[in-house]
Order: sequence, then C-alpha cells, then structure tokens
Amino acid sequence: MFTKILIANRGEIARRINRTAQAMGIQTVAVYSTADAKALHVQECNEAVCLGEPEAAQSYLNIDKVIAAARQTGAQAIHPGYGFLSENAAFAQACADANITFIGPGVEAIRIMGSKSEAKACVQPAGVPLIPGYFGADQSLNTLQAEAERIGFPLMIKAVAGGGGKGIRIVNSAAELQAALESCQREAKNAFGDATVMLEKQIIQPRHVEVQVFADTHGNVVHLFERDCSAQRRHQKVIEEAPAFGLTEQQREAFGRTAVQVAKAVNYVGAGTVEFLLDARGEFYFMEMNTRLQVEHPVTEMITGFDLVQWQIEIAAGLPLPATQETIHIDGHAFEARLYAENPEQGFLPAIGTVELWEAPDAIEFRTGTHAGRTAGIRLDSAMRSGLAVSPYYDPMVGKLITWAPTREAALNKLANALAQLRCVGVKNNLAWLRSLCLNPEFAAGGYDTGLIDRMSTPTDAPTPIDSDTLHALAGLARWALYQHQNNKSTQDPLATLDGFYSSSPPLREDRWFNRDTALATHTHVSVGGQQALVQCAGFILQLALSLQEQRSALPRLKGLVETGPHAGSAFDLIWHGDNLSIHVGAEQTNLQWQNPAHIRADQGHDAHGVAAPMPGKVFAVFVKVGDTVKKGQPLIGLEAMKMEHTLNSPCDGVVQSIPHPVGDQVTEGTELIHFSDNDDSK
Repeated sequence: MFTKILIANRGEIARRINRTAQAMGIQTVAVYSTADAKALHVQECNEAVCLGEPEAAQSYLNIDKVIAAARQTGAQAIHPGYGFLSENAAFAQACADANITFIGPGVEAIRIMGSKSEAKACVQPAGVPLIPGYFGADQSLNTLQAEAERIGFPLMIKAVAGGGGKGIRIVNSAAELQAALESCQREAKNAFGDATVMLEKQIIQPRHVEVQVFADTHGNVVHLFERDCSAQRRHQKVIEEAPAFGLTEQQREAFGRTAVQVAKAVNYVGAGTVEFLLDARGEFYFMEMNTRLQVEHPVTEMITGFDLVQWQIEIAAGLPLPATQETIHIDGHAFEARLYAENPEQGFLPAIGTVELWEAPDAIEFRTGTHAGRTAGIRLDSAMRSGLAVSPYYDPMVGKLITWAPTREAALNKLANALAQLRCVGVKNNLAWLRSLCLNPEFAAGGYDTGLIDRMSTPTDAPTPIDSDTLHALAGLARWALYQHQNNKSTQDPLATLDGFYSSSPPLREDRWFNRDTALATHTHVSVGGQQALVQCAGFILQLALSLQEQRSALPRLKGLVETGPHAGSAFDLIWHGDNLSIHVGAEQTNLQWQNPAHIRADQGHDAHGVAAPMPGKVFAVFVKVGDTVKKGQPLIGLEAMKMEHTLNSPCDGVVQSIPHPVGDQVTEGTELIHFSDNDDSK
C-alpha cells in the first residue's frame, strides 16, 4: 500500500480524497494555486505545494508542475479527482514515465473513452446499443451538413472530447446547423483543446441513467447499480439519485450487464461510469464512459455502504476488488443536490464573490455508507466556509448535499428540509431553486426526463412562499435589526440593545424594496421590549419572540419565532448582506433588495441604458453593430466565462450607440458591453 499520495485537485473532492486517504494511514500532499492559498484542502493535507498562478493552465492543468510536486514530496501515487487532469491520457502517461502510480484507468482506456466517437466504435462489436449518428473524422462543413440530413432533425452536436455539459448544442433544423457547429467547435476548442464534434439523433424526452463500474488488475469487473441524473440545466446535472426510480429488475440487470461489457471491451481498471439514455419505450443507448470518479459518487456510496475512494486507492495498489457482484446490494435511497454559486433568475449564470456566511445543517462531512445514513441521513461534501471566495477561475460548485433514507419519499423530504436549513450569504446561489425542484410534483413523482427543468416555471413566475403580510412585517423588523447593528458595531449584535423603537410609518419614511422584479413599499411600526417584538404593518400585527445570538456575526442578523399570523410556530431568520435581505420563515425563503435612500441619491441622474458583463470573461462574438435597432431579447454579445459560452440578450428595445469592447477583449464584471442611444424613441 502507498504511504503518500498527491491529490491533484482542489475544493470538496480534494478534501473528500484526503479524508479517506488519511483514514487509511496514508500521508497526503495538496497542490494549490495562489487563489486557493487559504483553501481548506491546503490546511487539512499533511503537505501542500503551490503550483502557480490562478489560471488552471498555470496550476491545476500544468502536468509538469504536478509531476514535479509529486517528485519533490516523495508521493508514490497521484489521485486526480474529477475534472482538471482526471481524464487526460497525457497526464496518466507522464505519471507512468515518472514511475508514479496514476490512481485511475490505463492510458489507452482513457484515450479511447476520452473520444466519444472512438468509444462508440470500441463498444459496438460487443453489442452495446448506440444512438444513430455520425462519429467520423471528416469534419468539413459539407460532410457534417450531409450527415445531419441523413440522421434527421432534431439532433445534437457533441464535442468528442467533451464533458461536464460543455460542447453540446441542440439543432432543430438545417438552418440552425452552421451557427451551432461554429459555436460548439469554438467552445470545445477552448474547453478541451479539440474542436472535433460528432452528431447524434436527439432522443425525445430521455432519462439520463448511468452505472457505476469498478475493475481490478486481476480480471474482476463489477457494477454498483445505477444513478438517475436526468435533472439537468444547461446539460449539467443538478440533482442525482440512486437507484433510478421505476426500473424493473430486468432493466436494472440489463443496465448493469451492459456497463460491465463496456468496461471489459476497453480492458478497464479502476472506477468508471457508463452513461446511457433511456427512452420512453424503455430502450436504452450508450452515450459515453467517464474514466474517473463522478461528482455524484456519494449517492452510490450511501446505498451500497462502500467507500469508492478507498476502492480506487486499493485497486491502484494492486489489490483485488473488495466485493463480488453477489455481495453488492441496494439499501434504501439517496439524493445529491449540487450547490452552485449561480443566478437561476439569469439563466443560471455563474456568480463570484465572497461567501460572508456559510452555515450548514446538522450533517456529517464526507461520511460514506448507510451507517452514516441511518444515524443522520444528511451528508455534506464541501470546501466552503464563511469568508472564503468563489473564484472566477474554477467551477462555481460550492458543495454537495446528500441525503439517505429507507425510501425515496423520505430521502427527498430530508433533502428539501436540509436545503432550507443551509445558509449561503454573500454570493448568488441556487439553494432556494434546488428546494423548489425538490417540491416540483413531476420531480417528486419520479421517472422525470431531462427536459423537466426547461418545462418548470421560471423563478420569476413562482409566487412568494411567505405570506405577504408576514413578509412586509419581517422586512420592517429587519430594518430595525439593521439600525441596531449599525449603532452597536462594537458588539455586532442587534440584541445588544434590545429595548428600542423604530418606525417607518408616514410621515417619517416608507421603506422601498424589490422582490425580484416587483417593487414593494412597506410602512411598519416596530416596538421591542426584552425578547419580544411587535410589528404593525398596514393594519396587520405580528408578534415575535427574538433569540439571543449564539455567536457574533459579521452580518446584521436576527432570529426568533413567529408567534402569531399564518406562520405562527415557525422559526424565522433575517440576514442582511449589503442592501440585500434574506428572509427565512420555517422552510421557506424570500430575498428582498432594500432601496437604500443613500444609494438611490448617489445614483440619481445616472442611467446606463446598456448591457454590462454579468461576470469576468472574454468577448467571443458581437451579434450587432452600431446603429442597429434591436428588440428586447435579441442576442447582442457572446461572452466566454468559466470555459462556457454565454449569450447576453437585449433587456429592451433600442438603438445601439456604441460597442466599447470588440471580439477578443477580456472584461471584468460590470463592464459595459453595449450602450443604447439615450434619445431613442423606440425604448
């Protein structure tokens, strides 16, 4: 067995690998970029080596630097985690050349399965069912157009080296093909260094089902059953579950048997995931094989009781599989929700910034197996803490919340409740949206397809889950808490001076707010005595019990219990971040933006009449020119950020006056990209 391994990754997966390795008595080496100098994985590993600047190409993707770090520290093996170099055949070869064990499959298996077209050619002789398509080497426009006509529309363009939802386009007609090809090839080249694409017939309303496989160097191959990953947005998974809902035992056996055939066809060793599409008739088709540990591996660990990272390390050390197919069983049901720094109200655009408050429910970090499930049922895999930043250089996932229970319904309820307890303040995130997905009737029923999220109502269409009178009253109470916080900064505790009075009733002042795109005005009268508060708002009276703060917080915050009204008996939690207010009542959450009079006065007379960059990135396309008349929703600018292309649409009708940044410019968040004429009559 190894005595020291290097973990060539960052974030929660680096912490996850470290936890198992240290439990096995193995010393660990972390690597990090300068942006991650304060990261938790750097603190927790036995040693740490800085690889260089924040850009992945200068740090986590730099093969020479990673190999040098392993040699410098005497690491005998390297675990790549997922992403970065985990499916890079050149990196696996570099490890072999340096006499360092790569904890993963062999070079040839990575190379073959790393190309979607070669993978299909490899498994076809084994009788593995394939989706009709074109997987050839000829990438000329004429050939791709001809093959598209042969396959028929709708179809999908996929980067052969793709993964993680990148390099995928859906094409509904021949007229859309050329533009979609160019965009997909450009994104594939930027993300994977390979612009080669393939074409596949689009399966209508499919489910995305994948099977976890393991193989050792002694010829043994097993599967650990399937996961359903159909809940996707932008072709990226957001909630996964295991086992897949509604499969017959015959279907489950066929999935497992076919996945094992795929692994054997490529002489596989280690952990791998074979991905399939399941159509409405019950037929399934091979998509690809991921030659690494998956982000969603915890749900398999929770239903089987096995530590998959431990299996990886033992197999890489030459040990046989620790279980046979006959001894692997499904126990209960598990869900995983991916927690992202992103804005669901703006097409899930990634968000960056500092997480001022990170507060998790009562969960067990990184614990594997059903023993943890039975004692708590909630697992959190994360590398986030209050005060840490979400960087623009890497994937915006900040954690994974996993739940287990004996039944699917109980596991899903546990996930929804745990999401309601988690606090992530300071950066836009998808926590409330994830909970709404858990409560969606179609999702809760099971058997949903990959189009579910596209069919869901947009967040702006959803009604506020908190009663409007209670919401307005709590907003007034939050203004009192903010006042107390600002006037008791030495203690940072809004309850330090409990007895107080605050009124925003006319003629003194009204408070104005935005709830998404809806403007609100509140007139509240707040009186506080001891730990009791009484809020009057437009004839509605709300009585609350206030809680003493358990610890000091850098953010103005107030917690307690609602004693009257529709939410009587529910706990509340009010958290300020700048002018943004998060209101939690029971399991429900609403975010308001206070129209701070000081900030409104500072902004008076300024109207940008344009489109700004929602994140740092590179302009890859400009779809309009100066003088063009544009309509609301019309594509204006293409911005490449976090290795994905984002199209920015016009927020209104108007005439383009200027385009300050041409194709190729790097821009920061908030940079104006399009300016409309101030005197345009069409707006």
